[in-house]
Amino acid sequence: MVKVGRNDPCPCGTGKKYKRCCGKIAAESRPRPSFLSPRVPVKTAEDIEGMRAAGKLAARVLHEACARVKVGTTTSEIDDWVLEMTLDADAYPAPLNYPHAHTDPRKPIIAPKAFPRSVCTSLNDVVCHGIPDDTVLKDGDLINVDVTCNLNGYHGDTSRSLLIGEVEDSTRRLAEITQECMDRAIARVRPGGMFWEIGDAIQELAEGEGYSVVEQFTGHGIGKGFHEPPAVLHYRDRSMRFPMQAGHIFTIEPMINAGTADVVIDDSDHWTARTVDGKLSAQFEHTILVTDEGHEVLTARPE
Repeated sequence: MVKVGRNDPCPCGTGKKYKRCCGKIAAESRPRPSFLSPRVPVKTAEDIEGMRAAGKLAARVLHEACARVKVGTTTSEIDDWVLEMTLDADAYPAPLNYPHAHTDPRKPIIAPKAFPRSVCTSLNDVVCHGIPDDTVLKDGDLINVDVTCNLNGYHGDTSRSLLIGEVEDSTRRLAEITQECMDRAIARVRPGGMFWEIGDAIQELAEGEGYSVVEQFTGHGIGKGFHEPPAVLHYRDRSMRFPMQAGHIFTIEPMINAGTADVVIDDSDHWTARTVDGKLSAQFEHTILVTDEGHEVLTARPE
């Protein structure tokens, strides 16, 4: 794994130091003497309804955008579709101009080092945070489309990997296992379940199939904030011994690589994260609510 120092730029691309960004979230998520991190927010009934609406919108936008994708589509077209559908729903695409505040969503002002588009499109060896451009999708490609909608101040975050045209069996297998990693992790979500169980389920399956789990990027709490505590690890770390509680909402979004887990950030845009060996990476993501009985997938899609 590529080591990130406390004073290095955060791999998530915000431009902040690691200790002030994802490193801070990870530190706040560590176990405390009370056995439950007090910094993991428990959502109110009003918050949960807001999150349900945001999750439902994000799921619809992702589903409808992906239904249009085919050989010959450009990643910029995907961005246009997501922006149009999100604004038509009186919502805002949270990645646009992140991490800076927006003004007029129809005339966004892109600040330096802010994410410049409305959706992440991560193609082939791009692990996450791929920036839409004029790249044309072709037979055999694997692309992750990552949508986050801000609806009435609440965030719904979801993604899926798409197989473009005729793909190799190995590409299809990577996508299938990655989705199964997410599904198995979601199955572990319940009140009283430990956060370390999420990464345990993912790592066991991924490594058992000969793949690797990216460690530099994690799932995260979500609500009125795009990224909130806790950091949800996709690899096994038994020190994450604090339990889930009804009212916790967070994402599970494993990034699984066909080769090594190591990732490098593109110096040209400070966002695009690629596998160091050029091999494929896949990702799936849902926003999950812990309920009294178990869990609810707030970004469930028709498929």
